[in-house]
Amino acid sequence: MSEQSCSHDCSSCGQTCDQRTAAPTFDKPNAASNIHKVIGIVSGKGGVGKSLVTSMMAVMYRRKGFRTAILDADITGPSIPKVFGIHGLATASQDGLNPAVSSDGTKVMSVNLLLENEEVPVIWRGPILAGMVKQFWTDVVWGDVDYMFVDMPPGTGDVPLTVFQSIPLDGIIVVTSPQELVSMIVSKAVNMAKQMNIPILGLVENMSYLECPDCHKKISVFGESHIDSIAEQYQIPVLAKLPIDPKLAKACDEGKIEEFCADWFQGIDLNP
Repeated sequence: MSEQSCSHDCSSCGQTCDQRTAAPTFDKPNAASNIHKVIGIVSGKGGVGKSLVTSMMAVMYRRKGFRTAILDADITGPSIPKVFGIHGLATASQDGLNPAVSSDGTKVMSVNLLLENEEVPVIWRGPILAGMVKQFWTDVVWGDVDYMFVDMPPGTGDVPLTVFQSIPLDGIIVVTSPQELVSMIVSKAVNMAKQMNIPILGLVENMSYLECPDCHKKISVFGESHIDSIAEQYQIPVLAKLPIDPKLAKACDEGKIEEFCADWFQGIDLNP
């Protein structure tokens, strides 16, 4: 495919071009960064809770005593700063951009920290979005980080492809929801990761059920789960099934994700 006819949307393209087949040439992080593990949180579509899972994973590993960071690669839909109650502009030094730091110590970089008004939409084309994500990796002074979680944009287009080929991911976690339609979308994300030789650490199903506060019966609000059949099909473990929890939603809205406690992720081990 010629450069002129390329839409930079790999999810709708059937061509086998250099962008897909070229061996990844990982960019080096900022010289003042020492990042041990990088975990991508992906989804085949938007609205399934990818940013929520990213935030909760960072909070959980921070509570375990690890140094955590979040690279918000969802440039057009950045929500990580709000979830952590972080506002205002990022600072810079001669070494590069400095990430914001949450109240509990998680480092965060997001496009919202570079905008005078965080409600202004980011209306950029794919190559510019991808370039911004690469700069978050190469130009931000992350310092010492044990676990960096990358909140990926939904889908299988240009920006996820850039992340896969530019940032040395140690693995990805795929987030989904119970609807049958989503199972097809998950398959696309899983197959993309396999084509890019990215290890898939497991699946997380969000909005899996609602627990009645009186009788504790689990109600399948969005239909019966399909995650176990998907996991069996691709031989991928199910890491967690997250319920719909109004208290969690309130904590996110108030920027207090670090004050919310739940044991849904306790079985997840990123060092098997």
